[in-house]
Amino acid sequence: MAPNFDDIPMKNDLILRTARGEKVERAPMWVMRQAGRYLPEYHEEKGKNDFFECCRSPEIASNLTLQPIDRYAGLVDAAIIFSDILVIPQAMGMEVIMVDKKGPHFPEPLQTPDDEQYKEVMERNVDVKESLDYVYKAITLTRKKLAGRVPLIGFCGAPWTLLSYMVEGGGSKMFIQVKTWIYKYPEAAKALLQKIAELCVEYLALQVEAGAQMIQVFDSWAGELSPQAFKEFSLPYLNHIADNLPARIKSKGLEPVPMTVFAKGAWYALPALCESNYNTIGLDWLHDPAEAYQLAQSKGKVLQGNADPGILYGSHESITKVVENMVAGFGGGKKGWIANLGHGITPFVKPDDLKFYFEEIHRLTT
Repeated sequence: MAPNFDDIPMKNDLILRTARGEKVERAPMWVMRQAGRYLPEYHEEKGKNDFFECCRSPEIASNLTLQPIDRYAGLVDAAIIFSDILVIPQAMGMEVIMVDKKGPHFPEPLQTPDDEQYKEVMERNVDVKESLDYVYKAITLTRKKLAGRVPLIGFCGAPWTLLSYMVEGGGSKMFIQVKTWIYKYPEAAKALLQKIAELCVEYLALQVEAGAQMIQVFDSWAGELSPQAFKEFSLPYLNHIADNLPARIKSKGLEPVPMTVFAKGAWYALPALCESNYNTIGLDWLHDPAEAYQLAQSKGKVLQGNADPGILYGSHESITKVVENMVAGFGGGKKGWIANLGHGITPFVKPDDLKFYFEEIHRLTT
C-alpha cells in the first residue's frame, strides 16, 4: 500500500510551481550533489560504511539527504534523495563497487553481445520493486522527516549513461568500449538501452509512489555523443521515459510529477529536448543563459542551471558576477528558471562559499 502524505502540508512548494511554468516570487534553488562529501557532517554520518551501504540503509540515506536542508535552512528549495544512478545495473544483476578515490567499478563489465552476461542481463526478469526497495523506503522516510519544508526529488541515470558504465566498467576518458558497442553492435546496444529505459520508467514511478515529488534523469555522459549519435542512442530512450512515466504514475492512482532531464555536455541537444515531454531542461555551464532561455520560453519549458561548479573555488566577487549573469539571462528569476549549478558540487568546496552562492541568488531574484 502506498504511503499517504495528505497530513503533511507543503510549506515551500516554490520549485514545484516553477516547474509547472508558473510565475513565482523568486527563483527556487538546489544543487546537484548537495548531499555529499564536501560537508563535514556527511563524513560523520557515513562513518565506516561503504558508499553503497549508505545507499542501502534508508536511515543513513535519509539523514544524508537532510543534511544540506538543515545546514542551509531557508536557502535551499528542494532535497534530492541520497542514492546513486548505478543501482539500476545492480538490479539487473551486475556487480558494482565503489573504489575509494577512483569511483564506481564493475569487476565484470559487458564485453560483447556474445558475452554470456549480456544474454543473462537481457533475459533477466528484473523486479525493481523488490530489488530496489531500500530506495523507496529511504524516500518515504525522508518525505516524512522533511515535514513539508521542501519537496523531495527522485532520480535515475539515463539509459545511455548507464550503458556506458556497464560496458566501460566505470568512468572513462576515451569511451572506447561503449563507442565500440554503438558502432559495431548497434542493434544489441539499442536492445539493452530499451530495456534500461523500461526499467527506469518503473523505477521512477515507484519513487513517486514512495513520496518523490519531482524526478530528474541524469544523462551524465551525453556529451560524449555526436549530435547524430545522440539522436540515435540517447534521445529516443530519454523520450521513452518522459513519454511513458506519467501514464505509469497515473495507473497507480497518483498525479504525475514534474520531470527534469539533464544531458551534460550535449549543448546541441537543447532544441530537441525542448520538444520533449520533460517539464524542465537542466543545463550545464556550456550554455549561454539568455540564448537558452529565449528558446525554452518559446517552447514553454523551464530551465535549470547553470553555473560552472568551479566558481565555488573563486572569490565572492566572482560568484556574484556569475549569478548576476544568470539572473539577467534567465529572465530575472521570476518565471521559467530553477537556479542550480551546471553539474554537481566538486570536492573541497567550502560549505560557506556555497551558502554565499545561495544567498546571492536570493538577493538578486527576490
